[in-house]
Amino acid sequence: LAGKNIVLGITGSIAAYKAADLASTLRQLGAEVWPVMTDGAKRFVTPLTLQAVAHHSVAHDLWSEEDAGTVAHVALADRADLLLVAPATANVIAQFAHGLAPDFLTSLYLVCHAPVLIAPAMNGKMWQHAATQANVATLRQRGHAFIGPEEGMQACGYEGVGRLWPVAGIVAEAERRVAFTPPAGAP
Repeated sequence: LAGKNIVLGITGSIAAYKAADLASTLRQLGAEVWPVMTDGAKRFVTPLTLQAVAHHSVAHDLWSEEDAGTVAHVALADRADLLLVAPATANVIAQFAHGLAPDFLTSLYLVCHAPVLIAPAMNGKMWQHAATQANVATLRQRGHAFIGPEEGMQACGYEGVGRLWPVAGIVAEAERRVAFTPPAGAP
């Protein structure tokens, strides 16, 4: 992952706390990690935590453009070698599938031409719902990859499929996805 730019989308799942470990592991492997958090994600983990491990500011506010000459979500999407969304909620999967762009992450998604890797985390009944499965099928048809979810005890108390895939597995799949992708901006 050395020299690769990974945009790490973090959404409002209890599994958001694992994003800090994911960002740290990606950085240890030489990747530049650019965290993007939804408002829901910020309810589970602070932007400061992600900024500290990623060594980059956290993007989260679509309406806060710091550089008048740059549209931040477009510039970040252009930099990406991979858009990794972990954890991905049913809500963000639906927004991606239907082209909705109410926030920084979903707006970035619509302008991003990098490969997309999605690691879902949600209640098993949400994952198995026909609407979620249709949205996943739509995104797979667009060429996006999914890793997980895995089976086990969930935060809601249910046992079943819906847990975030282990960090090591997500990192391995991210490595695989960018193995033959030239760094962003390369000729």
